[in-house]
Amino acid sequence: MERVWIKEIISKTGESVDLYGWVDNRRDHGKIVFIDLRDRSGICQAVFGPWSGKELYEQAQKIRNEWVIKISGIVKERPENLINKNIDTGKFEIEVKNLEVLNESLTPPFEINSDGRNIGEEIRMKYRYLDIRRPRLSANLSLRHKVVKFIRDFLDKENFLEIETPILTKSTPEGARDYVVPSRLYPGKFFALPQSPQQYKQLLMVGGVEKYFQIARCFRDEDTRGDRQPEFTQLDLEMSFVKREDVMALNEKLLIDLVHVCAPSKKIQQIPFPRLTYKEAMEKYKTDRPDLREDKNDPNLLAFCWVIDFPFFEKTDDGGFTFTHNPFSAPKEEFINDLMEKKNIEGILTSQYDIALNGFEIGGGSVRNHKSEALKKVFEIMGFNEERILNNFGHMLEAFSYGAPPHGGIAWGLDRLVTLLSNEPNIREVIAFPKTGDARDLMMNAPSELEKKQLDELHLEIKKNKK
Repeated sequence: MERVWIKEIISKTGESVDLYGWVDNRRDHGKIVFIDLRDRSGICQAVFGPWSGKELYEQAQKIRNEWVIKISGIVKERPENLINKNIDTGKFEIEVKNLEVLNESLTPPFEINSDGRNIGEEIRMKYRYLDIRRPRLSANLSLRHKVVKFIRDFLDKENFLEIETPILTKSTPEGARDYVVPSRLYPGKFFALPQSPQQYKQLLMVGGVEKYFQIARCFRDEDTRGDRQPEFTQLDLEMSFVKREDVMALNEKLLIDLVHVCAPSKKIQQIPFPRLTYKEAMEKYKTDRPDLREDKNDPNLLAFCWVIDFPFFEKTDDGGFTFTHNPFSAPKEEFINDLMEKKNIEGILTSQYDIALNGFEIGGGSVRNHKSEALKKVFEIMGFNEERILNNFGHMLEAFSYGAPPHGGIAWGLDRLVTLLSNEPNIREVIAFPKTGDARDLMMNAPSELEKKQLDELHLEIKKNKK
C-alpha cells in the first residue's frame, strides 16, 4: 500500500492504511494501548488491543515518545462519547494490525507535544531540529511556504521573472556593516555578502528585464537585538517604466490577495490602505511606522498603511549628510533641481514609500535615480570624493550611461510579515533555523574558530586581544 497522510484518514473509513510518523504520546490502559501518531499533516489515535495479538501488544508497550514508526491498520469511527473535538481526525482511530519501529529516540530535552512557549529559547535553538517538530512551528513553516508560493504565482501572472542574484559581491556602503568573505585566490581581497540585491536588481532593469523579483537572502552585520537576524529573507522586486503609484498599487493588491488566500482568518481594517506623509506620521504618532488598529486587542486585525514623502537626507553627527533609506532613491520630481544644484538639502523629499502593518515596517522602496549625474550628486552631498564614488559605485554610474530606463521597486521583510500573520512574538518563530538574539547558532556552535591550515590558505592571521 502507498503511504497515507494522517489528515487523509477522515475519508478512508473502513479502509486499510499505512501511516508513518512520530509517537506523540503513548497511554497504557492495561488491556488497551493508545498511541497518538504525528506526521506533518496532523495527529491521530492508534489503538492496540486483544485483536492485535500478544506479540504486537507487547511491542506497543515498549514504544516511547518520538520514536519513528510505521503502523498498518483499519480506519474506524470512534464511539460518539469518545470523539476528540480538538483535532481534525478526532472522529476516527486506527485499529492497528502491524507495527514497525523505524528508529528509536532518546528522551527529548523538552516536550514536543506542547506549544513550547514555556521552554527556554536557548535550549530550543540548540535542539532546533526537535523544536520544529512541534505543531505550532510546523504550522508556521507551512504558512511561510504558502505565502512564498502565493507571491511567486501572483508575480508570475503579472509577467515578472524570478532571477537569482549573486551572494558573493562587492562591499559598498549601504547603511549597515557587510559580512566579508576572504578570497583565497586573491590574497588581501574580499567579497561581501549582500545586504540586499539593490544594485543587481537595478542592473537587471538596465539589462531590459523590466519586471524582476526574487525571494532573496540578505546579510547584515548589525549589533545584536532581540528581533534582528544576521541573515534574513526579502521579497525583492523591481519594475521598469513605472512611477510611484504603479509600484504601490501592485504591492497593495498583492498584500490584499495574499491575506485573503493565505490568512483568511485575518481582517484588513481599511482598503485601500490609508496614506500618511512622513511629516503627518511623526507629528501625530511620533513614529514612521504607526499602528493604526482601531482595536489593538484583536489579534486578527491587520491595519496596513503607506508612509510617503520622506526626507532624502539627514544630518550626521559630524555635520555632514547621509541618506535616510538608500542612496539609489530618486527625489520627488519637484526636488530634482535642488538635488542637481545641491541646495535645500534638508528640504529635499524622496520618492520613498514604506508599508507599515500594526506598528511594524514590513517593506520599503522607491523610484530610483536612473541617470548617472543624478546618482553622483547623491554621493557628493554625502561627502564622497571622486575617487571613492568611482571605487564604490563606478559600475553603477557606467551602467546608467547605457540607456537605463526609469524604474522603481520595493523590498518586503518576509520574516516579519509571516510573523505578524501567524501572531508570533518575533521572527525566530517563523524561521526554520534562526540565530539567537545575540547572533549565534547554538545548534551548529557557530561562529567557530578556523583551523590554522584554513587561515593560512586564506592568508589570514588572528590577532589576540591584549590583556
